[in-house]
Amino acid sequence: MSVDGQAVRLTDETDEPGWEVDPDDEWGVAVVATVGRQLRLRREAVGMRVADFAVAVGYGEDMVYKIEGGKRIPRPEYLDRADEILGAGGLLSAMNEDVKKVQYPKKVREIAELEARAVEIQLYDPLSIHGLLQTPEYARALLRMRRPAYTDDVVARGVAARVARRSVFDRDPMPELGFILEEWTLRRPLGGRAVLRRQLEHLLETGQLRNVELQVMPMDREEHAGLAGGIEVLKFADGSAVGRSPAVAAGRAVFDLKQLRILELRYGIIRAQALTPRESLAFIEQLLGDT
Repeated sequence: MSVDGQAVRLTDETDEPGWEVDPDDEWGVAVVATVGRQLRLRREAVGMRVADFAVAVGYGEDMVYKIEGGKRIPRPEYLDRADEILGAGGLLSAMNEDVKKVQYPKKVREIAELEARAVEIQLYDPLSIHGLLQTPEYARALLRMRRPAYTDDVVARGVAARVARRSVFDRDPMPELGFILEEWTLRRPLGGRAVLRRQLEHLLETGQLRNVELQVMPMDREEHAGLAGGIEVLKFADGSAVGRSPAVAAGRAVFDLKQLRILELRYGIIRAQALTPRESLAFIEQLLGDT
């Protein structure tokens, strides 16, 4: 049964790895439970049985029960199709906004929320190009290299989460963003030469933004203050700040002024040791020409 007489096959239980609700994510659990309850109430209001709804929406009955019971995160196309079948007038589709956030891990959401409030962000990643600067192709290549290997669904969700965080570049007023990149991360063709070329092009485009400073730490530097690991410092309009580094507080978020001062000191020295923003863009452009 369906609204147009034809069932649209979307997927079934076996196609849905990685869309379980994290039981430790209280907000996520509440959102998915609310969405499931609204779907059930809407279905019951129009007098449609689960079996008939499952055929119409193109999912197995077991999956419908799981989604309505708040045990499974519905895909966007599920909510859109349910909205159409149940005549919800866009109310069910509108829930995609909250559901989309639940798809991202709790830690990613927390970081994104801090980035959304920050007026200044200082970032140094010694291992790879920072997530805020990654193209979807580069992010996908990195995630597919993880071992034990991620499922394709987990990789897709990881890429979507990183792309979503890039909204920080579109904020108004714009935050000041500073990135220090290691030369070797710009040379290694992770994902292939074509992926690296597009990544370098994206860095050049991003580096032209008025509120962004990219600096490259060359491999031939004889002094380097960043050997203890990456650094993140986010500053807020009220004067407060939060920092993170594997070398301080075991990588946990720190708010203590003494520890923040250590992170800012290290970041400042690394920044002074790196190429200037103008030199860095010229260097990236040269690398692009050689790639």
